[in-house]
Amino acid sequence: MSRQQILDAIRKNKPELVAAPVPFQYLSMGEDLAPAFVAALEKVGGVVVILKERSDIAATVQEHYQEMTRIADFVNHPRNSNQALLHDAASIEVAVLEGQLGVAENGAIWMQESDCISRALPFITQHLVLVLDKKKLVASMHGAYAQIDTTKEGFGVFIAGPSKTADIEQSLVIGAHGAKSLLVLLIG
Repeated sequence: MSRQQILDAIRKNKPELVAAPVPFQYLSMGEDLAPAFVAALEKVGGVVVILKERSDIAATVQEHYQEMTRIADFVNHPRNSNQALLHDAASIEVAVLEGQLGVAENGAIWMQESDCISRALPFITQHLVLVLDKKKLVASMHGAYAQIDTTKEGFGVFIAGPSKTADIEQSLVIGAHGAKSLLVLLIG
């Protein structure tokens, strides 16, 4: 096949032009970011409950995880009271941790090593509950990185939704290799 025949075949099979995608519209910091945060987190499999007071955390966790007995609540209880559970962290059914900030565009929550209590805890618990103050929401990842100090501690992670994979026959599997569920308690 000659060069000209190849070029003619390419021109003949050229796909139709399509319109360029609409650029992402960033939220402004003046907006109420909670609705966008909730929508983004629910889209990736998370559940959000908005609480008026921090004092409602324990009751809400108990309501959502009635059958669970090994609950490690590091928000309402000091680390020492959960030390026995931490010794066998893989058996923790529900871990309740505090998030540093939330990103409205994708529902991600930033946590540093000290927030995780143990680097592995958010990933080996069966169910993860993250508590986040509504005032700590930012519009975008750009806004998040402007606020976090990645050098402050040795480890940090953005968590968005329960673990998931879509590798197996292109089917979405929730809880494949980490927490089976993510409940975010948004305070304020």
